[in-house]
Amino acid sequence: MVVITLQRDKCIGCNYCVEMNPVHFQMSKKDGKSVLIHSQNAKGFFTLKSPNRAIVESCELAAKACPVKIITVKEI
Repeated sequence: MVVITLQRDKCIGCNYCVEMNPVHFQMSKKDGKSVLIHSQNAKGFFTLKSPNRAIVESCELAAKACPVKIITVKEI
């Protein structure tokens, strides 16, 4: 299981996550912040759980590109 988390409130809208991984991230047209596609919101933490371990590499690229370090990728 792979768990990706985005602290959306701290997003600065740089778009790097989308450039690195457009399959799982997109920019909101409403506020210009990143959106983790198909995620669940829990108190400002948007979380996506997936059994597909193939997404780890692309999500880690997005996490490393984030200048404010608000994306985490964990394998459990």
